[in-house]
This record gives sequence, structure tokens and C-alpha cells, in this order.
Amino acid sequence: MPGRVKAPVPVDCAMDHSGRQARLREALQNSKLDFLLVTHPPNLRYLCGFTGSTGILLLGQRSSVFFTDGRYTEQARLEVESARAVISRKPPLAEACARLDAGRRGTSLGIESDHMTVSARSRLRQLLPRGVRLRESAGLVEQGRRVKEAAEIARLRAAVLVGDQLFSRALEVIRPGVTESEVAAELEYAARRAGAEAMSFPTIVAAGTRSALPHGQASSARIPRSGFVVLDFGVILAGYCSDMTRTVYVGRPTRRERSWYEAVREAQGAATRAVRAGRVSGEVDQAARKVLQREGLGHYFTHSTGHGVGLEIHEAPRLASRETEVLRAGMVVTIEPGVYLPGKGGVRIEDMVVVTEGGCEVLTPTGKELITV
Repeated sequence: MPGRVKAPVPVDCAMDHSGRQARLREALQNSKLDFLLVTHPPNLRYLCGFTGSTGILLLGQRSSVFFTDGRYTEQARLEVESARAVISRKPPLAEACARLDAGRRGTSLGIESDHMTVSARSRLRQLLPRGVRLRESAGLVEQGRRVKEAAEIARLRAAVLVGDQLFSRALEVIRPGVTESEVAAELEYAARRAGAEAMSFPTIVAAGTRSALPHGQASSARIPRSGFVVLDFGVILAGYCSDMTRTVYVGRPTRRERSWYEAVREAQGAATRAVRAGRVSGEVDQAARKVLQREGLGHYFTHSTGHGVGLEIHEAPRLASRETEVLRAGMVVTIEPGVYLPGKGGVRIEDMVVVTEGGCEVLTPTGKELITV
């Protein structure tokens, strides 16, 4: 049936929540923290499996307690692992604070300061027992999330394969006069039918001169009779995100337009070949940038070469010119150079890859030759 994307092989990969918590406890000890208050939903899912919108995990050196309210009684029973679930009649934050061990002076509580609003922090200060010191502890959980476990890579691989199939559906519907939003709607409908929980981010379909917008979300603009169409999309499957970009051409490209496309394709290949464990992330960005600079297009490459992907669509590490993080085997990153020429058009090509000791494994199967429709 046209437009039908095959459902994925069921993803049934057990997550090692207790192992993740054990590693986080080591980080707490190294940071001289007695407790960590985890509030960021992706970090809650990573540490104990909870997928709801309201919950708090209070992780200590000897205990792990998850707090939520009555709406999530059954969900917490089904999902929460490696933590004792407490259904509170009070707001979960108040309940967590009331349970803090403040028996000795100088108890230290870390917070995810990158994810806590000013008002939530103010409430927390009012609720804390005397003797508890509040400390900013941004990124402690995210440090552990950088390198993916085998089960996580399996879920990412499945999400990539579902997302990749959507490209074929896009090619069926891209025609002059069709709106960008119509193309996006077909992609998103096919994704849902294939079992996706949601799209990883608002689908980008940018045609003609709008393809020069790096984040040109699908609009009511119609696809022109001639020009590039940038398609950037991804799905969430079993909690994990995919991300891919392909650029096609409607009509017949000029020699100059083909040269732009081939320059980006060469840059994408150079950056992919630069990926391996032990490589500094900024060097991957430079590999792509050098190609585009040589072709006189460096000025039109206006973003970084890539980013980590996992439970969130943008995670560490970042592949940018000044980044100094060393890549490690098991990291999953995008490779996505592009050029954007105002008033003319743009090209971006993106794959997801797994960093390995000897290089990387490209997860995105669709080829990168220029397709015309």
C-alpha cells in the first residue's frame, strides 16, 4: 500500500537502571554530595524508567526514592525500577524535602540547575529542612548518558530505521504546488502508523529559497517548479530519538547547484571518516569545514557539524569548531554539514553514527546521491 511504512521489529531491550544509579552514586561521592534531586524528565526515564510528566527522584548514597502524585499511581507501579515509589498527597517536591535526612549538620543536596526554574528553586529553598545545603550540580546525570549502552544503541538503531523509511514516503508526495506542511503531514502520519511515539522535533520541510533557512519548519509555502527541498526529521521510538536530513531537487539542477550539493556531500563524508574514539570533537567539525572552505562555501556553513542523540534530540557531545571533548566508543552523534545561500537555496545532509574504537558505524542506511523529482 503506497504511503505505508513497515512497523519496526519490537524493541525489547532491558535498561540497566540499577547500574546507572550505582555509577551516579560514585559521581555524587566524587562531588561530595549526599543526595541528588533529579527533576528533568529524560533523566528520570534514564535512571528509573518513569515516563510521566510529574515526578522527582531523590537519590542518596544508600537509597533511591521516587515521588509522584495520585495521577501516576498505576504508571509508577508499572514503570519505576530500582527505586521505591511514593505516591504523595502533597506536591512531590514537598514530600521529597520532608524525607531528607537532615540528622547531621551539613547535609548536601545537589540540584539539576540546568533544568530548574528560578521559581522552583525558590520553593525548594523554603521547603528544605534546616542544615541542608543546596548545591548546583548540572550535568551529573548527563555525563553518564554520553556513552550509550548496547540496549540504548539497539533502540536508537530501530528509531533510525523507522525514520529512514519516511524518506521514501516524502519522495512520493513532493511535487510542485504541494505545500511543505502537506509533505510534513504525510511523513508524520506514516511515522505514527509505523509505531513512533512522536516526532523527535518539528519536521523541517524547506523548499526553494526557503531551503536556505537551516531551521525552516514546514510552512504553507508551496514547493516551486525548481529548487532544493531540505527534509530534516526524526521519530521517537521506545523513548529514543532519530535524526536525519536529506536534500532533493525539484526539476533539473544547474551545474552550480550540483556543485553545492557535491561539496556538502564531500564535507559530510570527510567528517564521518574523521569520527573515531580518541578524536577531539572539534576536529570532526574542522574536517567538514575545510572541504567547504576549499570550495568557497565556508561562509555559508553557519552551524556546528553535529550533536549527540539519545533520549533527547540534542545531547552531548557537540561537534563544533571550538569543542575539546574527546569522543568515546558508544557515543552516538549526528554528522550534518550544510550550506545556506540567501535567496538561492540550501543543502544539508545528515546521518547518525555510533563512535567505535576504529572509526564509526553509520546507522542511517539511505544513500546520499542527489535525487531529483
